[in-house]
Amino acid sequence: MSETTENLVLEHLRHIRAKVDSIDSKVDLLTLRVNSLETAMVSIKYEIVYCADVDNRHQMAIDRLDKRLDRIESRLELMP
Repeated sequence: MSETTENLVLEHLRHIRAKVDSIDSKVDLLTLRVNSLETAMVSIKYEIVYCADVDNRHQMAIDRLDKRLDRIESRLELMP
């Protein structure tokens, strides 16, 4: 190989190496962002489960109050 050809090959290899390094850093950044999104999704799922539990407890309390109100109305003969 002539020196010009070797220099051209080395130049191309340097360019390829720079592109690979750039892609590698972008992949690292994307990996961090995906991990962040996964963490956020877990947090959101936890909040949904928590809210569903709170909703269930509220519904049970409403049901108890409804039964008490029915008993009060029947004792006072307010029911039609």
